[in-house]
Formats: sequence, C-alpha cells, structure tokens
Amino acid sequence: MTRPMLTGDRVYRIHWVLGTDRLRAVCHCGAEREFDDPVPLWEWLLAHPEGH
Repeated sequence: MTRPMLTGDRVYRIHWVLGTDRLRAVCHCGAEREFDDPVPLWEWLLAHPEGH
C-alpha cells in the first residue's frame, strides 16, 4: 500500500545523502541545498524565500 505524499506551501523535506554525513533540504518551492549541520538547514528552510 502506497501512502499519498504531502504537498503544500508548508511541506519541507530533508533527505540524508547516502554514503555521506550531509543532509539535503528541499523547500516547498522546489529549491534544494545540501548542509553539514541541521541548524543552518532549518534556518534556510524557514527563512523562505530569503536565500533561495
């Protein structure tokens, strides 16, 4: 059974980059960026649209 994927202007995705210790942030607008630290990752996501 496949669950539907959430959508909307407040849905953020964070993916672990396999084989690394990096995280990939995906904003609801489609912008993506990789980070080493989760704190700046969340700052970037929540500051939308600044920095995109």
